[in-house]
Amino acid sequence: MSKEEFKLDNQLCFRLYTASRLLTQAYHPLLSQQGLTYPQYLVLLVLWEKDAQPVNDIAKRLFLETNTVTPLLQRMEKEGILTRTKGKEDARQMIVSLTRNGKDLQNKLADVPFTVGNAVMCHSVNAQTAPELFRMLDDMITKLSGKE
Repeated sequence: MSKEEFKLDNQLCFRLYTASRLLTQAYHPLLSQQGLTYPQYLVLLVLWEKDAQPVNDIAKRLFLETNTVTPLLQRMEKEGILTRTKGKEDARQMIVSLTRNGKDLQNKLADVPFTVGNAVMCHSVNAQTAPELFRMLDDMITKLSGKE
């Protein structure tokens, strides 16, 4: 067995982990101005696409378990960003909806995608190569999540 496969620089997981961590750090100063964390921003992105969604749908969209998302939603509710109400058709289901404050955050954070996008653009990642990078990452996510 070769020792090459055990070198840190030969690990895809390390590159993905490092890129993810650094990318999340790039969001921090932009989101913290509004008192938000990166996971809260992800929830907002889901709800800005489609408001009034069940907790389960939000969790699935974020590839998280509901028991991971629920404390996050509870905190956001306390902060007045969203509300959680029992479903009309199924009282066991919690429906998450944006408050006016949550909707207003979309305008306040309008520059975030552009700013972070500019931060990651480099020689090999640019407007022309980004769609292919997205496709490759989506394929990997599909494979690893067992949805293939």
